[in-house]
Amino acid sequence: MKIYTKTGDNGTTSLVYGSRVSKTDARVEAYGTCDEANSMIGLGLSYLNQETFEGKDEFMKAFHRVQTNLFHVGAELATPADKEVKWTVSEDDISQLETYIDLWDGKIPSLDNFILPGGHPSSAALHVARTVVRRAERKAVSIGGSVNPLVNSYLNRLSDFLFVAARYLNFIFNVEDVKLHQ
Repeated sequence: MKIYTKTGDNGTTSLVYGSRVSKTDARVEAYGTCDEANSMIGLGLSYLNQETFEGKDEFMKAFHRVQTNLFHVGAELATPADKEVKWTVSEDDISQLETYIDLWDGKIPSLDNFILPGGHPSSAALHVARTVVRRAERKAVSIGGSVNPLVNSYLNRLSDFLFVAARYLNFIFNVEDVKLHQ
């Protein structure tokens, strides 16, 4: 099977079940932004390949689940409103994010002011992923009521998860968060 189909050369693409829409369609924008966020998460995790730290296996496992779920979110967004979604986001997926947020946030210094994105390369990439997830959330909301409300909740919580994960990695690698000077 060839990787290229040439079917998108005219500016359209297929949603799940085959209906063709413009590449600027709100659904395409939303699931494409999820793909972009997933790629940035992958970049951030790649910076950890040579790193060792306590809890790394669990950290990576948590992110494998997140990347899989983000793929499922994209599938939900790519499915027309009148069709069945094969992979759905669940309350349990959101609860898992909250569990890790609470776990990691409990290990890092509390914030008393805003911070600037940066620090360890992995942390910096996760901060970028966080902003891309926020954009994906805005794109999903723009589709309207035909989107599973759990998709919006998942994306909202995922940005919090990425923020805490970025801070957690900075803490692990003894890199201080850069505080915003007001």
